[in-house]
Amino acid sequence: MLNLGAEKKMKYTADHTEFENGRPPWVDQPTKTHSGHPIREIPWSLPYFTQSLCPECTKVVKARKFAEDGKVWMDKTCKEHGYFKELISPDLEVYMDMFTFRFGDGQGVSNPIVPDGKRCPEDCGICNMHHSHTALANVDLTNRCDMTCPVCFANANAAGYVCEPDLVDIRRMLQNLRDMKPVPAKVVQFAGGEPTIHPQFYKICEMAKEMGFFHIQVASNGKNLSNYEFAKKSKDAGLHTIYLQFDGVSDDVQFKTRAEKIMDTKRKVVENARKVGLKVVLVPTLVQGVNDHQVGDIVRFAIENVDVIVGISFQPVCFTGRINEKNRLEKRYTMTHLALDVEKQTGLVPAKGGWLPLGCTSPFSKLSEALSGEPAMTITCHPDCGNGAYLFVEPTEKKEVRSLTDFFDLRAALVDVQALAREVREKNESNNGKTRKHLFSKAKALNILRRHYKADKAPRGLTFKRLLGVLDGYADKTVSEDSNHHSKHAYPTLFVAGMHFQDPYNYDIERVKRCIIHYSARDGRIYPFCTYNSGPYYRERVEESISVSLGMYKNQSDLGQFPSQVNETQAMSERSGQALPQS
Repeated sequence: MLNLGAEKKMKYTADHTEFENGRPPWVDQPTKTHSGHPIREIPWSLPYFTQSLCPECTKVVKARKFAEDGKVWMDKTCKEHGYFKELISPDLEVYMDMFTFRFGDGQGVSNPIVPDGKRCPEDCGICNMHHSHTALANVDLTNRCDMTCPVCFANANAAGYVCEPDLVDIRRMLQNLRDMKPVPAKVVQFAGGEPTIHPQFYKICEMAKEMGFFHIQVASNGKNLSNYEFAKKSKDAGLHTIYLQFDGVSDDVQFKTRAEKIMDTKRKVVENARKVGLKVVLVPTLVQGVNDHQVGDIVRFAIENVDVIVGISFQPVCFTGRINEKNRLEKRYTMTHLALDVEKQTGLVPAKGGWLPLGCTSPFSKLSEALSGEPAMTITCHPDCGNGAYLFVEPTEKKEVRSLTDFFDLRAALVDVQALAREVREKNESNNGKTRKHLFSKAKALNILRRHYKADKAPRGLTFKRLLGVLDGYADKTVSEDSNHHSKHAYPTLFVAGMHFQDPYNYDIERVKRCIIHYSARDGRIYPFCTYNSGPYYRERVEESISVSLGMYKNQSDLGQFPSQVNETQAMSERSGQALPQS
């Protein structure tokens, strides 16, 4: 067992001199991907040298992350376009607290679609250099949309063409995800555009379920799902979760980010989800000075509806096009901003110590893998990609809220679980690779969790057994979808997280290599989120190569609903000053 004293002595700053090479002793760091490509370990201190992109020409350039005046920055120089400096975090201590709590990289896939990639992100698709397998798969159903949002990275209405796969295309895209080894994709999200306007949306959900995806969600503005019948049919077809665009709790904010006053629509979606049995994750796009003042209100809205809303995925805005440094600094919002705002506006989670990087849950996956002998889905993204905090809401009229870290020493527990996973794995290796029955090890795991649980500080009604049920649901979606398990062990819980997708100004290629959110595209390749939607923008290349003009689409479509929807979208684009080009 690892020495927990080391964890307690650890300073979450840039100083890791007490550990060899700055690496904490609980880290299991692989040296190569499953395809044999060398893995460069993320440094444990600043400055941190990496590669980025020039925001002007998108050529790969050398970059540095460094501390200055209590903040974290990235700077880089392009020979042609000059020097760029970008804010990564407004608070060094909060940043390092999350940056240094990790357990080692993943090893990607053993059957990469691009087996001989040499340059990232140029040889993308998914390649032998990639370090992580898929945690969440995305499939775009259409680039058409019934809104014209100024902050949309998909840029659906300005494209001037329609890209909409049919069932044959979609089945192939889903199959590519299921064929990945050693861990096939199991969770899929349908995106767009607005995916619910695809004419065969129900059939697509049914198909995904039949193909072995056990958790299906849709990223939606909610307009169609505000209709009860549509929500009910979606649920019956296999949909589990609505990933609901939700930028604030008032129409003035919604109008700034989405060009429409649609708060009533959002409320109807939540109510319909409650009626038909769907779950909701709120997805606010955050822009400093626009809606960051409503972070606390969004959290409170979720708490009030915690029977339906299971999480919030805050997403700082990504910048595209030419934006000067002053304007970027005024609008730039980071994961540290989120932690500070949640603490300031709600008082529920301390910015330092209350948040964990998303990849910190990997010890649970590694233990499951060691005990079962089967590869397990493991989150191994870069610590800068996102962070999260768990809130428990007492099922009483007052709805008092406690953070998980108030009554459970999660960091110490994770360190101990990592040590146990290592111990079990070593026993398996000494047994000629045969997985043994580790009943004693399972008991050890329970004792570890029990040791770090503080019953006197836990929320009312949350027994240790119920806590285990909640943790099982987060670790394994098959458990969370089991209605019998849910009724026995459920406790109102809210996962508050942030995902900071990159843009050319803060682009870090080491982050790209560790991306866990992947797009299965119509060209047969699988792309990390931040190469598909930013940086190289593979989305544009893929869509332009297999799309039709708006005019051709309207002329050829024999489905009556399509022309009216395209016309409506075009009219909205013209009203917002973003007229779509005619074919």
